[in-house]
Amino acid sequence: MNNDKLLSLLKETGVLMEGHFLLTSGKHSGRFLQCSQLLQYPEYTAEICRLMAKPFEEDNISAVIGPAMGGVILAYETARALQTRALYAEPAEGKMVLRRGFKLAKKERVLVVEDAVTTGGSVQKVLDLLRTLEVEAVGVAVLIDRSGGKVDFGLPAHYLLSMNIDSYDPEACPLCKAGIPLQKPKS
Repeated sequence: MNNDKLLSLLKETGVLMEGHFLLTSGKHSGRFLQCSQLLQYPEYTAEICRLMAKPFEEDNISAVIGPAMGGVILAYETARALQTRALYAEPAEGKMVLRRGFKLAKKERVLVVEDAVTTGGSVQKVLDLLRTLEVEAVGVAVLIDRSGGKVDFGLPAHYLLSMNIDSYDPEACPLCKAGIPLQKPKS
């Protein structure tokens, strides 16, 4: 799937939204990616996750993990493509934790997946969790990089689509200054 086809699919499924949005990072943006709109279609999700898994097929991945919520379905389908386990991490007190009986053994080789990154904060929290568990993070696979290549996790990273979508600190947001109502699409 090339970039044009992927972008067309994102528009067709309602992923790409225009307006004034509060991002998970706390920043504001005129465009929002509601990736869950794509993930409601199993056939598209399976195809996307096979593409996310492909660069890591030879890396002996023992588990795939994603941050809740955006990474849950992606972790499952990417793990299916790699024929391994799927887990997800959940936020608690400003960090990510494993719950629901999920466990990772020391030195396991783990791939981190996410739907979209702006600052990479959620992925970084998962990587911090893996470090505390003494697990080897092999790489990061992301559906959409909103930063236009500015995020660096210090690991091999593969983005299916990279877009440079502007985001603003709230106090410097031109959309706020223009009086455009702020939407909180993840609430």
